[in-house]
Amino acid sequence: MPRLPFITFEGSEGCGKSTQVSLLASRLTNAGVPLLVTREPGGTAIGEKIRHLLQFAPESVAMTPETELLLFEASRSQLVREVIQPALDRGTVVISDRFADSTTVYQGVARRLDQEMVGHLNTFAVGKCWPDLTFLLDIDVETARARMMRRVRPAAGIDRMEQEPLKFYEAVCLAYRELAAREPYRIRVIDATRPIEEIEQEIWEIISTRFGHLARMIPARRHSRHS
Repeated sequence: MPRLPFITFEGSEGCGKSTQVSLLASRLTNAGVPLLVTREPGGTAIGEKIRHLLQFAPESVAMTPETELLLFEASRSQLVREVIQPALDRGTVVISDRFADSTTVYQGVARRLDQEMVGHLNTFAVGKCWPDLTFLLDIDVETARARMMRRVRPAAGIDRMEQEPLKFYEAVCLAYRELAAREPYRIRVIDATRPIEEIEQEIWEIISTRFGHLARMIPARRHSRHS
């Protein structure tokens, strides 16, 4: 049987990707499928330290785009070698909330760093461990910002990335769409303005079609006779 897939979720802040990661994870876990869920930045002890530095540490106010880029790549390199690749090798589905595409978009485009250099650093950090399938949850900037503000917890505050202006996120959304147009087989664009259940079903239909060996491990859901 082919190895189980590495699936990533991408999108602007507030697009709902973390919700869909959780729903897909629940479906697979309930069916007994071996599963690992991780996130970027983070996913390892080193990565979580980097995550805090990137998002909430007071020192991050002075962080340059170049430093930000290298910290993301450091977290990713550790995650791939310590967590993701070993999990794939032992026959586990891996789902990641963000991966290298985020750096391509956020640092390479929105931060206006050299995109060729960002591509080389992504390749160095990831090696051969690229996603088999990526879901891009596409949403307009205004809706995403409104969602993001609703989810903010006063005790935690707004992280550094969430404080960026709308112009920054307009660049992020456009860059994601352009990236998806360049890689239509790997990156599937999902309209994230629809109800959560519709999005979940579309995602599962795509996975079932792409990875039949995985779909056969999942029992069909029974519909209520009143539905």
